[in-house]
Amino acid sequence: MKLRSAILSVAASMTLAGSPWAQDAVAEGLRVDLNALATSQKGCAFIFVIDNRLARSVSKASFELVLFNVAGTVERMVALDFRDLPQGKTKVRKFDLPGTKCEDVKRVLINDSSTCEGEGLTAGACMDGIVTSSSTQVALDG
Repeated sequence: MKLRSAILSVAASMTLAGSPWAQDAVAEGLRVDLNALATSQKGCAFIFVIDNRLARSVSKASFELVLFNVAGTVERMVALDFRDLPQGKTKVRKFDLPGTKCEDVKRVLINDSSTCEGEGLTAGACMDGIVTSSSTQVALDG
């Protein structure tokens, strides 16, 4: 029984080591997912899920986002304040963009981090190693 357990453990380790998830497990950086878009009274609400895998907490983070329309041209640029992002924690942030129609947005680009503050953080830490994903039909790039 012990031998079977050891073999299964080694096989699981080898499978994980050869998969893209192995790199994900140790990679440092912010993980930003465009989790949902919802039509609101003002326009379109963008809901993001952010996982801080940096070695430190971020006390203040702001990102410059570029919204592209269905024609692939820039519709607008916005700066969004993601506030604090504690190390090792996942946060959900919602931003209502007045005058924006959800159905008109094809792609969102995180162009830059206009603010990235926190004790011991290096310049550019919020953009270094950033990983983006989208749970919607709108692409999110970083």
